[in-house]
Amino acid sequence: MTDTPEAANPIGRRTLLIATGATAATLAVGAAAPGAPAAADTADTQPVAAAAVCTLTKEMTEGPYYLDGALVRSDLTEGKAGIPLKLALTVVNSSCAVVPNALVELWHADALGEYSGYVGNNGHHESDDGTFLRGGVLTNASGVANLTTIYPGWYRGRCVHIHVKVHTGVTLTSDGSFTGGTELHTGQLFFDESVTTKVATVSPYSTNTVTRTTLSQDSIYDGGGASSGLLTLTALGSSTSSGYTGALTLGVDQS
Repeated sequence: MTDTPEAANPIGRRTLLIATGATAATLAVGAAAPGAPAAADTADTQPVAAAAVCTLTKEMTEGPYYLDGALVRSDLTEGKAGIPLKLALTVVNSSCAVVPNALVELWHADALGEYSGYVGNNGHHESDDGTFLRGGVLTNASGVANLTTIYPGWYRGRCVHIHVKVHTGVTLTSDGSFTGGTELHTGQLFFDESVTTKVATVSPYSTNTVTRTTLSQDSIYDGGGASSGLLTLTALGSSTSSGYTGALTLGVDQS
């Protein structure tokens, strides 16, 4: 009922890169964790190669709740109750050039911590169509995947998170799904604990009967900030119920 971390592996060809900024010349080497001291400016003493300007980080476990055949769609909600979340995920390659037509696939728990296809594993009873809060969309010409969902809930042993895969070269199918292609990355997206604390007080999240694991207590998030999948969250309104936008740049090694 919880994600089981995979055995640690050395960083290899299938790695995730995190980039910030608009061009390679202005990309930061890495994003510091919240509250961490800023890294010293070494731009004058250490030349940066164009293909090595992004922070490398390991992939993360797929977890036990992945299902094949996700629908290609920008709105994953299917009417699920919850606080709105609008995601803008930018995909870049190892040279930090944007990657258009990459399929960014997401899946996550609802407000009560239940995954479609596995409802009941977190102790709550609700209808299960096997597809809610699952799906993906192709990145646009700017390498951006825009998706609409709800702020995830939590389940036993894990902090609030969203699972993500990045595929290239997929073929869209007549049933609204996709096939083929190359899977370049499997990872997770994480949420600032101060925001999650507010969300947890709002219905239906407040009715989740499972004790919440915080970001710092999580067995998979390593405290690396954006380089480990921590989203930049921005409020959509004056109240928590208005929702949030979440942004992150994901880089994938296509070599």
